[in-house]
Amino acid sequence: MSLLRSGALALALTFSSLAGTAMAQESNKDFVVKAVTELFSKKDLTAIDRYWADSYMQRNPGLASTSAVLKEALKDMPANMTYEIGMVIAEGDLVAIHGRYTGWGPTPLIVVDIYRVENGKIAEHWDVGQDEVLETASGLPMFEPMK
Repeated sequence: MSLLRSGALALALTFSSLAGTAMAQESNKDFVVKAVTELFSKKDLTAIDRYWADSYMQRNPGLASTSAVLKEALKDMPANMTYEIGMVIAEGDLVAIHGRYTGWGPTPLIVVDIYRVENGKIAEHWDVGQDEVLETASGLPMFEPMK
C-alpha cells in the first residue's frame, strides 16, 4: 500500500472515530436530558428505574448511593417544584447540566449537575448549587433557560 493511501486511510479512520465520539456524546446529552426531564419536570419516579443504574454512585455529601436511595429521597418532591434546563455540555461519558430548581425551598436553586453514563444508564452524579441571586454585580442573570 502506498504511503499516500496509508495516510488517507489513517485520516479516514481518525475522522470516523471522531464522528463516533461526537455521536456518542450527543446521544449521552439527549439521554440525560430525557432522564432528568422525566424525573424532575414530570416528577416520574419510575424514570429512576429506566435511566439510573442500580449501583448508581451519588457524590452529593447529603445523600447515600444507589438508585433506591435516590428514589426514596425524591418521593416527597414538592408538587409546585419546577426544573428548568439551561446549558448542557457533554464530554465523553460525562454530561453537565446547568439548571434551576424552583419551589424546592424558599429561593430558586441554581445547580450544576454532572452525570456519568455507563452501559446506557446514569452511573454516577456530582452536583454543586447555590441560591439564585436576582441582582448581580454584572447585571447578567445566573441562569438562562435552554432555548
